[in-house]
Amino acid sequence: MAGASLLTLLDDIASILDDVSLMSKVAAKKTAGVLGDDLALNAEQVTGVKADRELPVVWAVAKGSLLNKLILVPAALAISAVAPWLITPLLMLGGLFLCFEGAEKVLHSVFHSKEDDKHKEEVKDFNEVTLDAAQYEADKIKGAIRTDFILSAEIIVITLGVVSESSFLTQVITLFAIAFIITGGVYGLVAIIVKMDDAGLYLSKKRAAIAQWFGRGLLAFAPFLMKCLSVIGTVAMFLVGGGILTHGVHVLSEFITDAAQETALIPNLGSIISAVLPTLLHGLIGIIAGVVVVAIVNLINWLKPEKG
Repeated sequence: MAGASLLTLLDDIASILDDVSLMSKVAAKKTAGVLGDDLALNAEQVTGVKADRELPVVWAVAKGSLLNKLILVPAALAISAVAPWLITPLLMLGGLFLCFEGAEKVLHSVFHSKEDDKHKEEVKDFNEVTLDAAQYEADKIKGAIRTDFILSAEIIVITLGVVSESSFLTQVITLFAIAFIITGGVYGLVAIIVKMDDAGLYLSKKRAAIAQWFGRGLLAFAPFLMKCLSVIGTVAMFLVGGGILTHGVHVLSEFITDAAQETALIPNLGSIISAVLPTLLHGLIGIIAGVVVVAIVNLINWLKPEKG
């Protein structure tokens, strides 16, 4: 009897692990787009700190990301069991926040004044002081962890949707597996990206001509990549935020689906336009939502009585 019970237990464990493996693969495919945005946003968020502090900052954000997921996984499971209707409104609030951050960043870069530039230079000089550098680093970490929380929430909810029909144990294992794998993968790549210039400098000093050539290539490519990630990270805020808002509003989601189906009928370019259109509309909705929220926040701040 004991042997039969053990075999049954092992068979159950193997079955659960198979389910977890299958569900994890499906969830990874469905969250691939968010993962790309997550990578771009976080790589952009942790740039700008001193070279010798880049890896400690990435590690600090990675730990914050793990804590986010340790909070989000039980919370998602609890909400889905008690009040599943609450998940979409909470995600939409997070989407609005992403759109707000993206719009604020773009509007500031477009409308900033010369006084702002002067102030930035003063702050840059002042950051040579250890206290200010530490504060700047702490702000970077805080901002990156805050952004990660919203993106992690979307990843967890997408994964929860994939495993919703599975047993509770399979749901728990899959959610935690995805959470840890994603955190390790994303922040491992972030660490590689932010240290790319250091690797280039190291290789450029080697005796081998091929190493020097590759090192110089990395040194030339690293600043370009960082600029690209800055732009991609901002665009990702609108795409992810707009996508969350669109999926939360049934009318908008249906409109975009119908528009994609209609454009697919266009001769020659229909398939390409149909594939790109939803992404463009998500971004447009994200931009509009972000600008509206920025306007509301600025209006509230303007209406607030000044403290004497």
